[in-house]
Amino acid sequence: MLRKVTVENGLVEGLPAADPRITSFKGVPFAAPPVGENRWRAPQPAQNWDGVLQAYKFAPISVQHIPGENVENIYSREWNVDPSIEMSEDSLHLNIWTPAINADEKLPVFVWYFGGGLQEGNTAEMEFDGERIARRGIVVVSINYRLNVFGFLAHPEITAENPGAPTNFGHLDQQFGTRWVKRNIAAFGGDPENITIGGQSAGGGSVMAQVTSPQNEGLFQKAIVDSGLMMTAYPGELFGPDRYLEQAELEGVEFFKFLGVSTLAEARKLDAFYIRDKSVEYKRWWTTVIDGKYCVGNANDLYMENKCQRVPMMFGHTPTEFPDRPRVQTMEELRAFAHEAYGDDAAEFLKLCSSSIGSITETLHKATVSHLEYAIRLLGKAKKRTGDKTPMYYWCFNPEIPGWDNPGAFHSSDLWFFFETLAKCWRPFVGKHYDLARLMCNYWSNFIRSGNPNGLDADGSDMPFWKPFADEDPCRIMFCDKVYLSDKEPDKLMKFLIGQYLKKHLKG
Repeated sequence: MLRKVTVENGLVEGLPAADPRITSFKGVPFAAPPVGENRWRAPQPAQNWDGVLQAYKFAPISVQHIPGENVENIYSREWNVDPSIEMSEDSLHLNIWTPAINADEKLPVFVWYFGGGLQEGNTAEMEFDGERIARRGIVVVSINYRLNVFGFLAHPEITAENPGAPTNFGHLDQQFGTRWVKRNIAAFGGDPENITIGGQSAGGGSVMAQVTSPQNEGLFQKAIVDSGLMMTAYPGELFGPDRYLEQAELEGVEFFKFLGVSTLAEARKLDAFYIRDKSVEYKRWWTTVIDGKYCVGNANDLYMENKCQRVPMMFGHTPTEFPDRPRVQTMEELRAFAHEAYGDDAAEFLKLCSSSIGSITETLHKATVSHLEYAIRLLGKAKKRTGDKTPMYYWCFNPEIPGWDNPGAFHSSDLWFFFETLAKCWRPFVGKHYDLARLMCNYWSNFIRSGNPNGLDADGSDMPFWKPFADEDPCRIMFCDKVYLSDKEPDKLMKFLIGQYLKKHLKG
């Protein structure tokens, strides 16, 4: 087993995982600490170390609000169970699980970006244990990155100091860590020419940002986006408008005033936890900035136009997360909305919402759609329109999830299954859940290996066949209490909304 490995900065030693055939290396630095002059700066190379780096435990998580403080929150119950977890601005570390015995095995590599709205999250969360995927012959890597105001602040002085990387430091950390993987993963038995990046929620959005960044040609060969497409079905913004550099710089100037400083030098001398607490008080959602360098446009729009790295991709979601509906409160507002949004087609929209307009509650219930399904179906149409034949696989996760809270297939619940880490969860999972998790982990592992999720189950039998999704053949695999393929067409309302998008965006 590979227990000691030499990387570009020195010798690193890992420990046997629960399965001693797997070695885990935790807390390996891939960049210099982003502190002092490196705060709000693109990641810099890590320093060499003497002796053996004992990579035995996770490094501190990035600065954020204290996880798990709100015990009523479902995610505190689910995995943010340790409010005392160590936290530091010095957090640019990654973790590796490898099944390799020798360094020349050229195993496929999976690089994971965690979610949390780009405001919170960490690689030490229980569900992200890479051991079960590694047991399938894959080298798994999870990369930590800067969050919230530390990862996505912009300011004129920052731009002037480094116009080539004026913001998006969290995404640049992901990119820098993935480049570290490409340079070093062969020492862990991985193949630097067979890398799959993946992420869920904001991690999935991060994958879209990486796939559409012009800086990443050849960096990875496949990608997985779990609950990370943010194309709204209705006019208005589900998560706020795109952030452009000029406006983001003005936000940074105002935030510095809120901190009580006027210069970048002064802000870099402030205590990190003071900045965190003031940022929480400021109530700003710090996210991706269209800076013209790393990020050159809205990631979903760029992908729809094939302005991206053309690699095989997987997309999926649960059916109940982020429901999308018109942002109105009365029937009169709904009618006004319909006429403004759809013009001559307003009557058809209102009819689809309700055959006999009743209460606004009933009508909005009928008008609710999955913006994630909407986005994926639009991607299928875009591929057909542009002639892109790169395969795309689509799943929907909707099994019964046990527990006293009766949560349904809530946002992020599929992570226990794809990583096959159900045994770490408090929920009373039974045999059918473990069977489903095994299949889901198999599918992901097969895709990571070859770009095709299909293959054999543990007993040598064929798993249900998963066909690529295409506009003319809209197949998605359903991960329910049973696994099956569905080629169900969108309902009439979804077809109407897709048609409205195409009418608006393709009219020229």
